Amino acid sequence: MKISTPLPEIQSRLHSLASPETARILQRFFKTAPGQYGAGDVFLGIKVPAIRAVAKEFPDVGLDTTLDLLHSRFHETRLLALLFLLRHFSAGDALERRNVYQAYLANTAWINNWDLVDLSAPPVVGAYLADQARDPVYQLVRSPSLWERRIAVVATLHFIRSGDFDDILLLAEHLLNDREDLMHKATGWMLREVGKRDQARLEIFLGLHGRNMPRTMLRYAIERFPETLRQAYLRR
Repeated sequence: MKISTPLPEIQSRLHSLASPETARILQRFFKTAPGQYGAGDVFLGIKVPAIRAVAKEFPDVGLDTTLDLLHSRFHETRLLALLFLLRHFSAGDALERRNVYQAYLANTAWINNWDLVDLSAPPVVGAYLADQARDPVYQLVRSPSLWERRIAVVATLHFIRSGDFDDILLLAEHLLNDREDLMHKATGWMLREVGKRDQARLEIFLGLHGRNMPRTMLRYAIERFPETLRQAYLRR
């Protein structure tokens, strides 16, 4: 039986890489000032490649320790926890995958910035629901939490990559009146991914909803269109 790496050892390794100057840059980039979407988030000041390298240093981190890390006040520690969570999911059997998925949804309060969501939602929520009923994404998209709504939308990237577009088109319709710019960006991004695989399907959606779509969502959705077509949609 493998023994999980002790929590303090992992925390100590991360703190050894901390940079106050980098932390200041990251806190501005991730909008952590009062009233901004990342208000109150705290950074150690470690860039993503270094965090990924730390993840490789600790191959035997149990799920309980992973969730303890996810509950950290430090953004980078939560990101590292999600890397461990993805490892548990990808290497696990059906029971382990279910446990990881359930733990993920039970801890969305700590998956609370766009990079954390975008890293983890497709390979956990999307992958788990690929052959399941999709009700959870429709529950999440009705959440008052910006991050839970973003999890719902970005999780569909897993479906989209398999040529399954129905859910994102329904979610996008629901989100036409969402007030958050980060949701407009995420939804437009997923619509763009649909268009990369089936432009005709995206254009049908735009024909129905393009005039009522938030401008940012539309711009993201049509970003890869030929310039003349893109301008035609923007002029409507």
